Amino acid sequence: MSLPPGRVLAFDSGIGGLAVVQALRTTLPEDTRIDYLADNALFPYGEQEDSLLVRRLLSLMEERIAHLRPDVVLIACNTASTIALDALRARFDVPFVGCVPPVRWAARVSQSRVFGLLATRGTARRPYLRSLRDSYAADCEMIVHGARTLADLAEQAFLGRPVDDALVAGELRHLFEAPQGQKIDTIGLGCTHYTFLTDAFLRLCPPDINWLDPALPVAQQVNRVLEMRREQPGRRDLPESLTLTGPAADSAALKQAIARLGYHDITLLEGALTP
Repeated sequence: MSLPPGRVLAFDSGIGGLAVVQALRTTLPEDTRIDYLADNALFPYGEQEDSLLVRRLLSLMEERIAHLRPDVVLIACNTASTIALDALRARFDVPFVGCVPPVRWAARVSQSRVFGLLATRGTARRPYLRSLRDSYAADCEMIVHGARTLADLAEQAFLGRPVDDALVAGELRHLFEAPQGQKIDTIGLGCTHYTFLTDAFLRLCPPDINWLDPALPVAQQVNRVLEMRREQPGRRDLPESLTLTGPAADSAALKQAIARLGYHDITLLEGALTP
């Protein structure tokens, strides 16, 4: 007997994970169900305390996994992945795929041995990032910028609103004006939101920079996990859902934007934890 269509639950603090959903749509079998949960009530995660985030993620996943019975959960958030994947894997009997800064990838492709990483301030300050550098890029100079405004600008770009190039350029300058910044030949995206600013990055940076966006490699890993899936007990044939933990700032604009990814409505998670 063939299995029913695969089901993926993708999670992020905002709309950044939809960049990975975009890659999932082109990578996974066409009949795969992709649910999305954005904890927008506590956006951005990079500004929150680790212990609070772990507790909140465990609670949110408890409800969503019980309701949706996904075959795999994608934590499409670098901050959440770096602090909570171990706790999530210990609690739930479902495979988790995370998103981590592309440090290993950058070390493989950088010719100058100097690469930049754009991340949230939370990801930038965590020991996990230094551990990645020590394990995979010890012979490189890794210049990290924890950018507070890029995630907000990316959300605006996703909604089709104009983004101020001066604000983006101001964040990029932190990389190139750092010691040895003039040698940067590769920049990794350490936040899924930043995919939506790709056009601005390409326009505002030197043309020979290698830009590393983990969205497609992560989608390919989700596909590999799905190929090894087993039947989920108590599985229900539910339609795809896009769920928020708080009201959208502009629900009309968001509905128009998510329609491009195959979502037709927005639901609020009843009983979501208060921030």
